[in-house]
Parts: sequence; C-alpha cells; structure tokens
Amino acid sequence: MNTPTPPYVGRFAPSPSGPLHFGSLVAAVGSWLDARAAGGRWLLRIEDVDAPRCVPGAADGILRTLERFGLAWDGEPVWQSRRHAEYAAALARLRADGMAYPCACTRRELADSALARDGSRVYPGTCRDGLPPGRAARAWRVRAEGKAVFDDAVQGRQEEDLAREAGDFVVLRADGLYAYQLAVVVDDAEAGVTHVVRGADLLESTGRQICLQRLLGLPTPHYAHLPVVTNTRGEKLSKQTLARAVDAQPPGAALVAALAFLGQNPPAGLERATLAEIRAWALANWALAAVPRRRALSGPAIASEEA
Repeated sequence: MNTPTPPYVGRFAPSPSGPLHFGSLVAAVGSWLDARAAGGRWLLRIEDVDAPRCVPGAADGILRTLERFGLAWDGEPVWQSRRHAEYAAALARLRADGMAYPCACTRRELADSALARDGSRVYPGTCRDGLPPGRAARAWRVRAEGKAVFDDAVQGRQEEDLAREAGDFVVLRADGLYAYQLAVVVDDAEAGVTHVVRGADLLESTGRQICLQRLLGLPTPHYAHLPVVTNTRGEKLSKQTLARAVDAQPPGAALVAALAFLGQNPPAGLERATLAEIRAWALANWALAAVPRRRALSGPAIASEEA
C-alpha cells in the first residue's frame, strides 16, 4: 500500500540582523518559486532566537520588502523569540532520553580542537561522561552519533560522520539562548515543512539537524541548498561585507537578477515588465534542476557597495 505524499510545505526563515540584501532575496525567490510551482504553501519564520544579533526594526523591514516583491506567504509569520517553551520541551525530551548532557567547557578550552565542516570546533567529549570535579554546567550538548546521509536536490548526495565531523553540539548556549540547530528542527516539524530550500551556507548544518530529527522522532524534509551570493572578494553577502539593501535597487531588475543567478535564463528585457509579469514568467519556467550546483557564486553589481 502506497503512502500518500504529503502536500508541499516550504518556508523562508530570515534572521533580522539587517535589511534584506540580494543574497537573501535569492533564497526567498528560490524557496517561494519551488513551493508555488508545486502548488504548495510557503511559510515565513523570523529567526530571532539569537537576540544579540537582531537589529531593531529589521524584521518589519524584511516583511515590507517581501510584500514589495509580491512574495506573499501563507498564514501568520512565526517568531522564534516567542517559542522558548517549545524548545525547552524538546531539550527536556533529549535529556530524559539520555541524549543531552551538561557541558562546562569554555571556548578557550576548545580552541585547539579539530575544525568541523562549518568552521566550528569538534567537541572532544570532555564532559560527555559527566562534569569534571568542581565545574558547573555552562551549556547543554547533544550526543552526535551515526551518519547523516541525504540527497540534496541541488548539491547532490551528502554524507557526514556526525561524531567525527561534527561532534557533540550545543543546543542550549552558555548565555541561556537556545541554539539555531534545535530551534529550526522544532519549528520545521511543528509547521509541517516538507521541503527546505535555502542557501548553501547552511548545508553543513543539515547533518546536525537530521541528527536531532532522528532523536526527537521528527520527519526529515527534502533539502535543496542554493548557491550563496558572494562579493568580488569571494565573501558571503552580509551586513559585515557591505551588502546593499535590496530595497535600494529597482525591484524588477533585482528580481530578474535573482532569477539569472538561479540559472533560470530570463529573457532579455524582462526587467522592464511588471513584477506580476516577472513572477508569472518565473513560475511558468521554474526549474530547480537548472540551479548551479556550486556552493557559492559572485553576485551582480547591484549586490554590494563595492560596485
């Protein structure tokens, strides 16, 4: 007996650390098109769990920018800062199952540890079997075991030995904030997200998220990691690398540039059409298979203040 395929549910989950820039627009357009072309829902989540990184007013600015481009979402936006109780419940379950443990280690003490794929440190297991005498817990970690294997719709087959390449990772930080990895897994599952289309800068997080999904008995979505937009120096676009706010650009030109970056080959002159006409062309011609497989690509001149 065949199990029916659940309806497509996608999402866009920006962090309100500044205005929406071209790299974020690319991720939004890619996830919106993939959901809408499949006749699915497209949800919006504001990932403000890391409060110190959030800029006042940035979230509202992101909502206005998406509305300006006509990237309409379904339902009400979800705010991670309002969901601490859900994250606490997930951590309590991990603790009850013996899969999370307290850790007393500081960053300085881990400075000589091996580097993980994403540049963080692979935890050496100092507190895995109990806190050292006289030390108090600073954070909580999850036991990373087994392999994470998945087929990414853009980047291809991915495989990670969690213990060796990621190590036990933090789910509750020393500052009392829940870690991104835990929050995103809990949020995606509760929203029924079936497809995650996002930037390849988050590809190295996927193994840890699959680990948490397994431990919490949650489904694993389909993943597609789009190439990250970089400036001419090869740096990912961000506030720190002087990425321009996409609102500073003509919306038609920015939307067509995003389609071109995603390998969709928009016709010459499309930027002179209305935004509704550009979206209609993009939906009719969307092909995830045409998205470049590279992890990062240099963006157009509109993307950075360097231009």
